[in-house]
Amino acid sequence: MSLGPVMVGLSGQTLTEEERDMLRHPMVGAVILFSRNYDNPQQLQELIDEIHLLRDPHLLVSVDHEGGRVQRFREGFTHLPPMRRLGELYDDEPRRARRLAETVGWLMAVELRAVRVDFSFAPVLDLDYGVSEVIGDRSFHHRPQVVADMAQSFITGMQRAGMAATGKHFPGHGAVEVDTHVGIARDERPLVDLELADLIPFERLIKAGLAGVMPAHVIYPRVDSQPAGFSRVWLQDMLRGRLGFQGVIFSDDLLMEGASIMGTVSDRAEAALAAGCDMVLVCDNFTEICNTLERLERFDNPASHLRLARMHGRHPLSRDQLHNNPQWHQALHAIEPLSQAKPLDLL
Repeated sequence: MSLGPVMVGLSGQTLTEEERDMLRHPMVGAVILFSRNYDNPQQLQELIDEIHLLRDPHLLVSVDHEGGRVQRFREGFTHLPPMRRLGELYDDEPRRARRLAETVGWLMAVELRAVRVDFSFAPVLDLDYGVSEVIGDRSFHHRPQVVADMAQSFITGMQRAGMAATGKHFPGHGAVEVDTHVGIARDERPLVDLELADLIPFERLIKAGLAGVMPAHVIYPRVDSQPAGFSRVWLQDMLRGRLGFQGVIFSDDLLMEGASIMGTVSDRAEAALAAGCDMVLVCDNFTEICNTLERLERFDNPASHLRLARMHGRHPLSRDQLHNNPQWHQALHAIEPLSQAKPLDLL
């Protein structure tokens, strides 16, 4: 069975019978985990193992585990620094900053792969304009070349650990004050301003083989009237066409307020896939997930199947192997001064 176009959330730390049936639905292709799904590493691995056993090839398992405020799994995992701290270091010691960014990317990915998580939605490629609280210290820097440089190092670390990267939030969320989790966001800048700044990290990393992209639920009215994740202009003409992106396009969570102008949740799913997304996220609300699966029952995109298959994680270590690995201990020591941050449950 191929991977379907819907990524779903789960209610708790074990699967219910209803959720097992849901995950067997052919329109499901992936699961996204949150803090509500986590108690300890052993419980997490057992949950993921059960998810993997339901389908062949197994469903993708993902998480939003960037570091800093946005880290789903805390106890039993290394507390990772916010990306801004790496960017601040870059201003004084760029070579050391790049090395540490690669270390953080590797450490994040290798610990997740040790419990069989396939990929994390990272890194953030948004620029820090100092106006977006929801982005804030999740961004590496305000300068696009620094964001691109640091993100490339971070992704190199992820790849060494066997994990594909997903850059977000295309074409750039950092200049918008409104949090799209709770409001409708508009960026009034013309396309040329975005091309000269926000799009630069995406363009550079796409040329380097970026595996996934997540568009923002932001409207850029001087480019298109639809939020980027529902816009053929942004996804087909710009991302696939001008930038030549060949990887997976994931929608942001369709339950967010920024997506509400597109109708019901199932309307949003259909619109996002029609615009060019390969997979849509419905991260909570079992009823809305079931409605979406029913709505999309006849959807089929062979190109998306091939793209999604490339998101499976590779060569994981066991947790025992990882904890006996000198490289892991060296990484912990290297990032220790950077790793203090308060958690925030955002996508």
